[in-house]
Formats: sequence, structure tokens, C-alpha cells
Amino acid sequence: MTWKTFHSRGEILRTVIATANTRRDGLLPTDVDGVADTFADDLELLGTLQLKWHTRLAGHIERQLLEQPLDLPLAVATAWGSACDELPGVRLVLDHYRAEPDDAAMAQAMAKATVKEHALLAVMAGQGAIGGVQAEAEAAPIGARIEERARSLHRGVPTLVPEARPSFLERLRSVLAA
Repeated sequence: MTWKTFHSRGEILRTVIATANTRRDGLLPTDVDGVADTFADDLELLGTLQLKWHTRLAGHIERQLLEQPLDLPLAVATAWGSACDELPGVRLVLDHYRAEPDDAAMAQAMAKATVKEHALLAVMAGQGAIGGVQAEAEAAPIGARIEERARSLHRGVPTLVPEARPSFLERLRSVLAA
């Protein structure tokens, strides 16, 4: 992959993510310009979105664990919701193709990605172990419960970023003006 191709792929991926976040219909935005030329098929695009989600989720978990290290499962569930707020369309796409894969290869890839995500949630919540396929399999049900908790905590929370809060100086000016 050339440097130009790398940057072009990144730009197309950003457009795909923005489109998914805008549409929020759970379908892969394969109609975005350049997708057909950049990604071999829907599975490759879905895998790339899965990787983007996983990376963003891991970052949110680490940040949440620094801020609130006493209740690890709650911190992980909260981080899941924060990642969902940042990538709502991507999460909907992943949920859709987890429930309704296009073919057997996609079903297998989504099942494997789901186990890995659940294992990550369990391990980061201090309720699972790292160490191969068996450890992942044992941690996955725990991570699934953490995801369920995250979804229930996140339910009803707006996924759009609220308008920026006025600065202290702006609030002071409005008080003085009144």
C-alpha cells in the first residue's frame, strides 16, 4: 500500500463512519464514494469498522479506569456507553450484522469479534483472565453481561453531542448584563 493509498483509505473510512453516524440505520454505507475501490468486500469494510470500534472502546475504557478505578465493572460499562456516543452509527452497523450477517464468513467473523470484545470487557472489569482461547471463552459470558449493563445504562441517553457549555467568562458577562 502506497502512502497516497493509505491516506485515501483513511479519508474514505472517515467518510464511511460519518455517514453511518448520520444515517443510523445499521447498514454498511457501501454507497460512499471510493468504498468499492478501497475495500475488497463488505466483510473487509465491516472488519475495519469493527477495528475502529474496538480501538475507540479500549481508549474509553482506559480513560474511565483512570477517572474511576474503584468500581471496575461500572467504569467499563460507562466507557462502552461513551464509545457508543462517539460512534453511534458504527455500533448500530456492528449490532445489525452481528444479528443478521450476510453470509457464513461474516457470521463467523462477527461471532469471533463479539467474543473478543466481551473478553476485553471482562478483563478490563477485573472479572476475566488473559491467556488464549479458553480464557476468552470463559470471560465472554461475563463481558456479555457487562455489555448488557452498559446498554441498559446507556438507554435513553442522547447520542448526539450536546451544545458546548458557555465559558465562565461568557456566563459572567450574561450575569453582569442582566
